[in-house]
Amino acid sequence: MAEEPKPVKAPAVMATAPWEGPVPDLLREHFGAAVLETSSYLEQPFAVLTLPAMVPALEMLQAEAGFDYLVDITAVDYPKRTPRFELVYILYSHGRNERIRLKAAVGLGEKPLSAVPVFLGANWLEREVYDMFGIEFSGHPDPRRILMPEEWTGFPLRKDYGIVEMDNRWVQANLGIESGQ
Repeated sequence: MAEEPKPVKAPAVMATAPWEGPVPDLLREHFGAAVLETSSYLEQPFAVLTLPAMVPALEMLQAEAGFDYLVDITAVDYPKRTPRFELVYILYSHGRNERIRLKAAVGLGEKPLSAVPVFLGANWLEREVYDMFGIEFSGHPDPRRILMPEEWTGFPLRKDYGIVEMDNRWVQANLGIESGQ
């Protein structure tokens, strides 16, 4: 007797709440329609901006709101979505003891502006995003790989890059072994 197929669950919906206060007000005041959303998820505030507004927003938040530390830059790959990627910048203000996230959609082949002139720490973080996702940053002072060898093919954190597809040629040439995959 054949087993009945299980119903497919709908993806979970991220339950957000509006993010109100001086920081989202400042973002809306400076960037207007380029601020697409200001919300909070599990008490973690975030703003979604257009990509051209991202570096000016980082600059403004540093100068006017005291966000003096760039904690991280990362990306999320949504292969079935257009634009495919979402860049995520995490900022912290020591004076406010506050952490926020800024997000922007990035299309395949699109080159966001480098944040290195605003936060020097963006140098290695942007290199890591390039190395893992293939997102190149326009104006980056040293756009080479940081985690993978220079000769590596592909971008390991893209969802269409399976572990089985790792660079067997590089492993054979540099480690002298056959991949265990």
